Amino acid sequence: MRFLHVNVFSDVPYGGNGLAVFPDATGLDPDQMLRITQELHHFESVFLFPSDAGAGPRIRARVFDLSEELDFAGHPVIGAAAVLHRLAGMGRPADWTLELKARTVRVRVRQDGRSYEGVLDQGAASFLGQPDIEGLASWFDLEPRDLHPDLPPQVVSTGLRYLIVPVRPGVLDRARIRFDLTEPLHQVGAQFAYLLDADELEGRHWNNDGILEDVATGSAAGCVAAYLRRHERLAAEETVTLRQGRHLGRPSSMTIGTYDIAPDRHGVRVGGHVSLVAEGHLTELPRGTPPR
Repeated sequence: MRFLHVNVFSDVPYGGNGLAVFPDATGLDPDQMLRITQELHHFESVFLFPSDAGAGPRIRARVFDLSEELDFAGHPVIGAAAVLHRLAGMGRPADWTLELKARTVRVRVRQDGRSYEGVLDQGAASFLGQPDIEGLASWFDLEPRDLHPDLPPQVVSTGLRYLIVPVRPGVLDRARIRFDLTEPLHQVGAQFAYLLDADELEGRHWNNDGILEDVATGSAAGCVAAYLRRHERLAAEETVTLRQGRHLGRPSSMTIGTYDIAPDRHGVRVGGHVSLVAEGHLTELPRGTPPR
């Protein structure tokens, strides 16, 4: 089975967030997709299938991280659209529609020299609460004074529910996950947490147990865009660059922006470059149930 290894949110190979894209995963079941993702050990892999709609540049996509299938993810969707664009030999910009578990999204792709640039329209963001969490700073081995004095923590979703935690400039360098956040996040209606330096436009994100840090989190970037718009840090139709991955030695750049759907309802766009690193084939498919 063929796959392509790309780097997302980087205009050169060996930067940004690595991703394995399987352009035709017909015949694979969910256990196999999870097992393959664990074997390749990217933060996520994306598996593509023909769409039942069968019209236009439209495809079904299933995204897996190292433990489960995800309802939605940003960098796999942008990476998958860039791979589809390359394989189709498109010389002009084109829109690719991907049907995910949680929603259907559109990615605008154009070739930019040796890399590709994709802009994902994540649709409308949902604001799901502004919790007052006692001891929140301690989740990240920080002090209460490290939290941003003017920006509140807030749960935002464009498919995945992130607790956006704004911090003061310079604090990101000292942050780490102290204990598994799965249950505390569940209690406030979130799935993941994203630390945001809103003044310097930089963020950090780990899996909930803190063992792995993500290089660039496209799904969270959309939530950040909506958050900044809600708190008047970003104007409608304005585009800025959100940075991530510096602490892992793989600096990544994500363009984020919003558009107004209604006075208090914002659509979000997240974009970045995609670079091809390698192409290969699986010579064996996994059998049996993956370890949990």
